[in-house]
Amino acid sequence: MSVSPVSWLALWYSAVIPTATVELRIICMVRMTNLSQSRPLLLVFFAGLFAIGSVLGGLGIPLVSSAGMTIRSHFAEGELPSAPDDAAWAKVSSLTVPLSGQVITRPVWPEPTARALVVRSLHNGTEIAFLLEWQDNTKNDRLTPGTFRDGVAIGLPLGDAPAFFCMGQLDHYINIWHWKADWQSDIDRRASRQTEKKEGGVRTFEVIPRRVSSVEDLIGGGFSTLTTKEKQGRIQGKAQWKDGVWRVVMRRPLSSEEQENEAKLIPGRVQTVSFAVWNGENKERNGQKSVAPWFQLAIDPIAKL
Repeated sequence: MSVSPVSWLALWYSAVIPTATVELRIICMVRMTNLSQSRPLLLVFFAGLFAIGSVLGGLGIPLVSSAGMTIRSHFAEGELPSAPDDAAWAKVSSLTVPLSGQVITRPVWPEPTARALVVRSLHNGTEIAFLLEWQDNTKNDRLTPGTFRDGVAIGLPLGDAPAFFCMGQLDHYINIWHWKADWQSDIDRRASRQTEKKEGGVRTFEVIPRRVSSVEDLIGGGFSTLTTKEKQGRIQGKAQWKDGVWRVVMRRPLSSEEQENEAKLIPGRVQTVSFAVWNGENKERNGQKSVAPWFQLAIDPIAKL
């Protein structure tokens, strides 16, 4: 008996399709079973991420910054705020920069105490100012044998070529603005003495160094190559420690006096900037510090009136 092609196709469909359907159902059931079994693991995974995020947030370590990797120096007309507690700073958007220990050269410092630095910046076309804030439960503003000072630094490359963010490198130097808590204390105590003298108060004898600024202006060309610039005072600093937080303002004229030894800060330009923080209570000094690599610094163009 002969069977037509149509009949063969009908026989094949009736035999194969039900079997394939059963197999597909079995595969789907297995996959759903696996998904159900893995669901508790997914819940544990996401709960772990949440717990880690909570712990890091409690320590002041940022996870993700919505502002990206760019620090904006906002244009503002008039005099820039020189005090850390000036109300004008509250209107300026900030970027929280994560910090990590310096582990590139010896002595390495893998576990610093400062984990984040909040940065704000303003300029008025003539001067530029930065407000830096970080958590520090102790105020260390005296430098004596066996004790160390708190500090913060801004690093700006000299020229357009990239340099090593910590201390620069040979032929690729960086300009470092190093604010020092003990230098700030010297300036503040001298100012207090002048006030006491004018008011006729009782003065105690104390030798206080004369400082033109609480910020040291430096050039770095690699580890152990720091050079103090001959002319100091172009960068001025003012700081406040309150409730376990340092707030430091550093400001400098935008125009550069020295073409080779002073970072160029040009409105409308995007360049790079790096940071470092020292906690004297944790015996941090020199290369033992918290660091942040290069971030983008966008200086607003001068608005046309």
